[in-house]
Parts: sequence; structure tokens; C-alpha cells
Amino acid sequence: MCGIVGFFAKDGEQADVGRTILAMLRALGCRGPDSAGVALFETPDDDRFVVRVKLGDGGDLESRGRQIANFLETFHGCSNLSTAASYARFLVSGETDLARLTSAIESLDKDFEVVSIGHRLGIVKQTGSPDNLEKTYCVSHLKGTHGLGHTRLSTESRVDLSHSQPFWSHGFPDLAIVHNGHITNYHQLRRRYEQRGVRFYTENDSEVVAIYLAEQLGKGSSLQEALQRMLLDLDGSYSCLAATERQLGFVKDAFALKPLVMTETDDFVAVATEEIAIRAALPGVYSVREAQVREVRVWQR
Repeated sequence: MCGIVGFFAKDGEQADVGRTILAMLRALGCRGPDSAGVALFETPDDDRFVVRVKLGDGGDLESRGRQIANFLETFHGCSNLSTAASYARFLVSGETDLARLTSAIESLDKDFEVVSIGHRLGIVKQTGSPDNLEKTYCVSHLKGTHGLGHTRLSTESRVDLSHSQPFWSHGFPDLAIVHNGHITNYHQLRRRYEQRGVRFYTENDSEVVAIYLAEQLGKGSSLQEALQRMLLDLDGSYSCLAATERQLGFVKDAFALKPLVMTETDDFVAVATEEIAIRAALPGVYSVREAQVREVRVWQR
């Protein structure tokens, strides 16, 4: 029952991506009241990476924010720290060892999790409705080039920030996914990755999609090639959206049991679980079509 959305502005760096993704999610709110989240690709800050850290699902978030601040004073190249509710955000130098940074942060407290790193990517998610997300983080004010959104109805794993979507790839900068469906060979894939030393942060089968795509891109595949290979290696019924620093794409499985519709105009591309999400966010005259069996599409700036 989850709802997924994606928006890609074809021109300019300052499109109303936050407003558009939020409007799409609100239209799909009935599909998933448990949590909502966005992955937005904003204007880059020189060559630096933007890091977002989950401070926890509750408790004394203010003191945890101070803990992050104290740590960053000892880590060269970090700046511009800010905190809002459950998240800390800061910038790091483009030469930073991201794996070392992530490990160091997450070793400070069992509740800390690096939820996104990228030149453009920023992930924010929260339990509750899209309206709760907006009230806390004002995502409608954020501008950029493209983005993903997810509203979740939990069917298997628990409801908290970590299990909410979008998922970052945990290691591959500027890669995020949203997913609706079930990966039926998830446990087999997870065991295989864990044997290689890959850490999983949740029991959500969607997490393996981000790990899988990061592996494929790390081997030199294009996003188009990675999504096409996903049809061979990931079993189940699913619709999935993926985004990188300059790309947005989707894949629909061979069973086509999970809905996905799309439109493309001269100005934008929009993809969503239901047409109502696209129409609610993007007024105008255009046609919307259903994604086809085993269809893969990728758009690039």
C-alpha cells in the first residue's frame, strides 16, 4: 500500500522540488500513514558533501546534537553544523574519507545513523503523515533539481525513522531509492551481502535495493544498466524509483502487480504510484500513462 513519487525538473537549479514532492505525497497520504520521507537534490555547495545524521527517534535530542558538535571539532574539514528535531546537518570537505567519518559518527551512540551523504542529496523522513514532515522540517521551501518521496504503510518491519524511506545507499554518495512492493529473495541477498561485510540498518527489504544499486554503480554500470540488471537479480513484485546526483529513473517488475504511472513534458518528468499525485502537484494539460511490464526509464540532466 505504500506510495512512491519522483519529480525531475529539466531546466534550472532552483525548481520547487520540495513543494512538488510534498504535494504529491499529500495526495497519496491514505496509502501510508505510518511515515513519510523525501530525498531532495539541491544546489551543491562547492565541492563539499552534505551529511545528514539521525540523532534518534526520541529522548534528549538536544544533548545528542551537542555530542555531534563536539565530535566535529576534532574531525578536520567539517563546518556549518545545524540541527532540527531528529537530524543534524553539516558540510565536509570533498577529500573527506566518508567511510571513516560514517563509522566514527555511528560509534558515538547506538541511535546515530548517517542517513545521507552527497553533493546534492539530503534525506529527511519522519513517522506520521506528510503534513507532520512539513510541520517539522518545512520541506516545501527547499529548491533543487529533482527528488523522491515515500509514504509508508508498514506490513512487515517496525515503524521508526530508520525503517522509513527513502533509503540512502550507505556508502555511495548521492544515491537514494524509494520502493513499493516485496523483494522475495531479500533474505538470500542479505545473507550474501552480510558475508561480504555489508552492514544492514533495518529489517526492511527495500534497504537491499539501495545496497544492490550502489554495488552495480560502483562496478561501473550506468543507472539504466543497474536497473535493468535488477530485474534479473531481485525477485518479487515491485515498483522502484532511484535517483543519483543528475539522474532519476524507475523500474517495474515482470509481474507488474505494483502500480506506477508517469508523465513527461518539455519542462518536467513526474512518476507516482497513482495519477492523483501527479495531478495534485502539477496543474496543466498533459497525458499520464502506466509504466509497462519490465519497463526501465532514466532521465539525466
